[in-house]
Amino acid sequence: MGIGSRTYSILLSPDEVRGYSVTVPALPGCITQGDTVEECLTNAREAISVYVEELAASGDPVPEEITPPQLLRVTVEL
Repeated sequence: MGIGSRTYSILLSPDEVRGYSVTVPALPGCITQGDTVEECLTNAREAISVYVEELAASGDPVPEEITPPQLLRVTVEL
């Protein structure tokens, strides 16, 4: 039995070699990658599904993202 749908923010970071690495801030350790943004979205959906299914199967609580993370930039004088 599924747990319904959930929405999670993902963070795409340019990879040093190519494409992007993808993390899910609300799900520590849920990481994937992709060469394009579209591939990242597909891979993130799959990684999140597997991660959440494994948590639910082991009886662990499934985190919900209550407040999306904020991306802020700061400038520092060097």
